[in-house]
Amino acid sequence: MFIMKRVFALIVLLLLLINTGINAQLKKGIRMVGASVGSAFFNSSQSDYSYPAPTTGYTSTGNNFGINLNPSMGWFVSDNTAIGALLNFGYTHQKTFAKAANGNIFNRDISNSFNMGFGGFARNYFKSSGTMMPFGQFNLNGGIGSASNKGFYFTNSDKNSYDGKSSGDFFINTGVELGFTKMLNEHTGLDLFVGYTYSYNKRTYKTTTLIDLANNGSVDQTAISEPTLKYSNHGFMLGIGFQIFLDKRK
Repeated sequence: MFIMKRVFALIVLLLLLINTGINAQLKKGIRMVGASVGSAFFNSSQSDYSYPAPTTGYTSTGNNFGINLNPSMGWFVSDNTAIGALLNFGYTHQKTFAKAANGNIFNRDISNSFNMGFGGFARNYFKSSGTMMPFGQFNLNGGIGSASNKGFYFTNSDKNSYDGKSSGDFFINTGVELGFTKMLNEHTGLDLFVGYTYSYNKRTYKTTTLIDLANNGSVDQTAISEPTLKYSNHGFMLGIGFQIFLDKRK
């Protein structure tokens, strides 16, 4: 997140230094086609744990990647206000593992999640002409998704291997954004914005765990769990996107 903030600040500074002399005009009937990357991240981490003797320490390593893409199309219903439809595509991948001092991995987890949805938006520009046009926007969308994870962990000398998949995934997202469109030419603009988001999610997650007592290569016990998970999330984001403004059809 720190790196993304630095990149965002650099882009804003560069755009403020650019003076192209373009004077875009937003009028009723103009179409607006674009896409925004609400969040994109890659994180890599490592933690080292040490204990007083005779307990040995271990190292925990993790990395994760995620992206959220929102293509959209809108129509100006007045000189300042556009309404339209948007799609939502999101993907997250996460991998973590823990390694003992002797180099043996005793805990590993790999998870993936994907979602897609459909919704709408309303955007109001606080001025309808110029090279730098501030706006406010409201978004609402919902959809479906899927998730999976697999891995293993040790309980004393017993190895527990698990494989889980979700079903019935459902989500609703809503949020507000404040930002500006920097016009690069008469028809193309670059969006930079900050926003607040709220999401509600529900899914049923079925996990099968194979228990290998004493880690001798055989499956001694099988356990199946199938809980239903409901959760909500509040968050803030930095975003970047683009818009293409098309003249109204004659």
